[in-house]
Amino acid sequence: MTPQETVDYHIKCAWLCISNFYAQIAEQHELSQTSGFVLMNIHEKEGTPATKIAPMMGMKATSLSRILKKMEEEKLICRKDDAHDKRSVRIHLTDKGREKKIVAKKVVKEFNEYIIDRLNKNKLNSFFSVMQDIGELTEEYKNLKIAK
Repeated sequence: MTPQETVDYHIKCAWLCISNFYAQIAEQHELSQTSGFVLMNIHEKEGTPATKIAPMMGMKATSLSRILKKMEEEKLICRKDDAHDKRSVRIHLTDKGREKKIVAKKVVKEFNEYIIDRLNKNKLNSFFSVMQDIGELTEEYKNLKIAK
């Protein structure tokens, strides 16, 4: 089986292309791709518990900690104690973070609209269905191969 005949090769190639595009655009706005995605996952008014952000992004908490620290230094976010749970910390957007979140959302929205407008509805629905199946089958296969 050649790489071009594998499912993961095509997923990885497409994601690398998308990821590189997002990284280039983010850099133009003095952001990293990752910090842009973090900003998009922070609730505008209530903030978001720090412990909820990593799972939403498919990251480990230790990786996110470094990113949040850097974003705090860049004045994109601030940390506040949770009013309802003193053990928890919520991540809030600063004014600068709100501005950058608007940019990040716009870039993602426009890119997705560009793709969606150029694919017919059947192709797009098939893509979503196949990707859902691949995710489920990957979990199933992982459970078969990795002892719990």
